[in-house]
Amino acid sequence: MADNNSDKMSREEAGRKGGNKTSREHDKEFYQDIGQKGGETTAKENDKEFYQEIGEKGGEQTSKNKDKEFYQEIGEKGGKKSGFQDS
Repeated sequence: MADNNSDKMSREEAGRKGGNKTSREHDKEFYQDIGQKGGETTAKENDKEFYQEIGEKGGEQTSKNKDKEFYQEIGEKGGKKSGFQDS
């Protein structure tokens, strides 16, 4: 709670309440629409290097948090989707 006044709430609490209300009032399509708009804006405002940098950061984090089995599983899925199969 902010200050010593029980009528005020923390920023965190206000954000949580607002987020909960938004999620109750909007459906999946709403979130898909705003996500698409955000993605389009990001694409317009950033260049190839931006995407290379965030891809590299994501890859580094993934490699820290995942084990060999994770990579084997996604490799299998990718192979099946592409039509490649072991003999």
